[in-house]
Amino acid sequence: MLAIFLKTLPFFALIGLGWIAGRRGWFPEIATAWLTRFVFYFALSAMLFRFAAELPLRRIFDPAFVGAYLVGTSVLWLLAIAVARLRRQPPVEAAMEAHCAITGNTGFLGLPMLGVILGPASAGPILMTLTTDLIVYSTLVTLIVAGARAGRISGALFLALGRGLVRNPMIMSMLAGIAWAQLRLPLPAPAEEFLASLASAATPCALFAIGASLASRGSVERPGPAAWLSLAKLLLHPAACAAAALWLFPVEPFAVQVMIATCALPVAGNVYMLAHHFGAAQNRVSAAILVSTAASIVTVPLLIALAERIQ
Repeated sequence: MLAIFLKTLPFFALIGLGWIAGRRGWFPEIATAWLTRFVFYFALSAMLFRFAAELPLRRIFDPAFVGAYLVGTSVLWLLAIAVARLRRQPPVEAAMEAHCAITGNTGFLGLPMLGVILGPASAGPILMTLTTDLIVYSTLVTLIVAGARAGRISGALFLALGRGLVRNPMIMSMLAGIAWAQLRLPLPAPAEEFLASLASAATPCALFAIGASLASRGSVERPGPAAWLSLAKLLLHPAACAAAALWLFPVEPFAVQVMIATCALPVAGNVYMLAHHFGAAQNRVSAAILVSTAASIVTVPLLIALAERIQ
């Protein structure tokens, strides 16, 4: 585990550097917002395109892997909903807590870090989890919130969701990369150098932006819900998906290892964006992002080390 911890340490150190810069006022919130936008629309999109363009379709979509991930994640989603309802949370708040419990920071933290630790072969499984989260679970929480507040789900909502997916640069860059791979065309040298240079900015900028954004979240006022949601994301999510992959679906061992590592990632920052947009569970989600990110310094290396024992 020590060797894995030392490999992850530079990535978390970049997050810590961003946090210090934010707390000291060297990097204001407006700068964090623009840095995040640069990563989301440009650097990370270039990285996703390069990954997808270099992988055969069978490595980007494996029905057994997606099935295991859907089953394990859905079980935890239902558990989080039940726990929230037992605490007398309204449906909208319960749905947001459930989304918090299953959505990891795959784009900004998982792709840069796990790609280095687990190797280039991990790109396919990571892209599958990222795509499933964006298409299935982000859509699900939006439908629940809209349905609960409006009393019905209209066709206009599905149209808006479709537009949102089409406008999402992560999804579009992956689709463009897959299309390029299917055409089996080589990337011209200038284009390859351009994408490589842009993609190389994704890792340091994304991790620094995570830390800077955490600096503005302040202290955790209600530790109970944040601790529960962090526990669910960091430990229960990888456990549920590992059980589905090992016992219910024929997922190859290395893909199971990547699934566990990806599910062990802390709560994604975009969950707070949704919570803020819907006005639901904002403080709990913000606290869970802060607590889970801090705790993941220990839990991520531990679960990666345990996952490597799977044969």
